[in-house]
Amino acid sequence: MTRPEAAPSRSVERASPAVAWVGLGVGALLLLASFTVPNLLDWEVYARLHPEEFGTAEPLHGFWSVNWLNPAWFIAVTVGVLGIAFGAAAARRLSWPWMVVTAYLTSVAFMLALAWTSGAEGVAHVLDSEWEYYAEAPYVESIPRMISTYIERIPYEHPEKWSVHAAGHPPGALLFFVVMYRLGLEDPLYAGIATSLVGATSLIAVLLTLRLLGAEQTARTVAPFLAFTPALIFVCVSGDGMFAAFAAWGLAALAAAATARSRGRMAGWSVVAGLLLGYCVMLSYGLPLLGLLAVAVLIAARGSWWPMPIAAVAALGVVLTFVAFGYAWWDAYPVLVERYWSGAAKHRPFSYWVWGNLGALLVSAGPMVASGIALLLAQARHPRTARSTDLRVTLLLAGAALLIIVVADLSRMSKSEVERIWLPFIPWLSVSLTLLPPRWLRPALAVQVATALAVETLLYTTW
Repeated sequence: MTRPEAAPSRSVERASPAVAWVGLGVGALLLLASFTVPNLLDWEVYARLHPEEFGTAEPLHGFWSVNWLNPAWFIAVTVGVLGIAFGAAAARRLSWPWMVVTAYLTSVAFMLALAWTSGAEGVAHVLDSEWEYYAEAPYVESIPRMISTYIERIPYEHPEKWSVHAAGHPPGALLFFVVMYRLGLEDPLYAGIATSLVGATSLIAVLLTLRLLGAEQTARTVAPFLAFTPALIFVCVSGDGMFAAFAAWGLAALAAAATARSRGRMAGWSVVAGLLLGYCVMLSYGLPLLGLLAVAVLIAARGSWWPMPIAAVAALGVVLTFVAFGYAWWDAYPVLVERYWSGAAKHRPFSYWVWGNLGALLVSAGPMVASGIALLLAQARHPRTARSTDLRVTLLLAGAALLIIVVADLSRMSKSEVERIWLPFIPWLSVSLTLLPPRWLRPALAVQVATALAVETLLYTTW
């Protein structure tokens, strides 16, 4: 049974083309500057520490390398064109379950086709790298010992120091890949596919969260943008893509708790949310910032605040479990900061990366997000006019994501590589795209698809 077309949400009706154009213009200038200023000023900003090997493509962690004219590239183009032509209509008219399934499968097809433009190596090469978590997985003989010795192996001077990514994250990230390895996914190609499939589920979680909060129209509008976001290039195989999925499902569970009709369901979903969000703290040192999105979800739900303390206790239980095995987040973080500032960070000038990061964000999230942010900020000046549920939820979730990114950027702990580091926040920021004027939606999706194809065609992103 098909669903009749819904009327445009009030958020879309109030969208200002002038504001959208201003946002797009500012975003375009920021993108241009972030790519050209280092070369024009002969400014060494060290996105990659050994640029002499292949060159650089700041603000992205990669280098220029043309790669196209193969079957996978044409498949990606075909899927993208079909998405532009029919994505919005399908999202409006399909029944809810079929819409979600179709969006997820389309996203996976587009993501893997983009990655496969480099052949199977495009999926396998990341996990096969000596810098990644998976390189450590075969050598972890005892998980309890891994956790108990984790902090002492973070410093660069340690004879058995962790690889760069393992050292830069709490042990939950490495533990995920150790478990995957022990389940039999020893081949980096199959492990990469599995990691990518998990990461892509963040789309489902975001859509479910929006619907639970009463913003189904927003979910249907944003679905094509999530299915074709350029961030898929970095979700594929990336550990941060997997982090994004854990975060999104944790927030979805919190939304289910906040909108539950019985105390039992509320308590159950609160525990699930706490366990998932608590594990996020063990995945990345930046993910405690998800607390801002958690608060936004509860405000948007307009329900009881009881899920918050229950989820907090469950999350604390996850953190204290790691403490019981010998790893304390608060003891590890200062050690990580010391290694970070003795490595790549000391070569990366904050004077560039404080805004260069935003250029990388507009590549990963897509340049149309600049228009979404402009409309978000314009609307946020008059929050009392946000009477429709869709608009209110959009402002809360996208606004919280934007605030998180600002805090992360100013922390000086995110200098370069944010095209993947900020993946847990990008889907929520992308919700701002539903604020675009109705006539902008299809051209905006075309820009997002073209950006993904251009990045995969012209750049080797190293992720």
